[in-house]
Amino acid sequence: MNESALALFVEQGFHATSIHDIVSRAGLTRGAFYSNYQDKEELFLALYDQQADQLLADLREAAGRLRPGRELPSHLLRHLAGRKRADQRWFLLSMEFTLHAARHPEVARQLAEHEARLIGGLAELIDDALAKAGHAARVRPRELARLMVILHEGATAMRLTEEAHGTPEEFPEELIHHILDALFRPADDAG
Repeated sequence: MNESALALFVEQGFHATSIHDIVSRAGLTRGAFYSNYQDKEELFLALYDQQADQLLADLREAAGRLRPGRELPSHLLRHLAGRKRADQRWFLLSMEFTLHAARHPEVARQLAEHEARLIGGLAELIDDALAKAGHAARVRPRELARLMVILHEGATAMRLTEEAHGTPEEFPEELIHHILDALFRPADDAG
């Protein structure tokens, strides 16, 4: 059912997809849907967790392939920025759901809990990777994780808009290095 729902959400959007559409595509009954999920929002949040888990696994793998040194943080940002086209479609769906949640306080509370889980996992990954590389962040790992998500989402939104307009630009590598110079230092640097 989750694969059917994801495909429909991507094709039609969250709002345009009905529970009837989801169960029809999956070859199930409404009863099967309601035995697993209370509503479309709960199903979306399950999909959100799947996407977050996959992103964290991909980033752990990317961090594990790196040599120690200053390139670690910028590599993780580049890995986020260079996600596949399917991730851009997920981004569009996620933004649609975020706007939906912003208009419904209970859904917003639930989404914030799931986002906090992603940020926590990303912060832990960053903290571990930086320690192995002999670096430390000048800001708390959780805030750094939030910044990385903000950079990723902002760059993705701009890229999608530029592509739709026919004027795509590459993610600004130089900007990444300036940000990182301000945020990272060798672990033994007291500054």
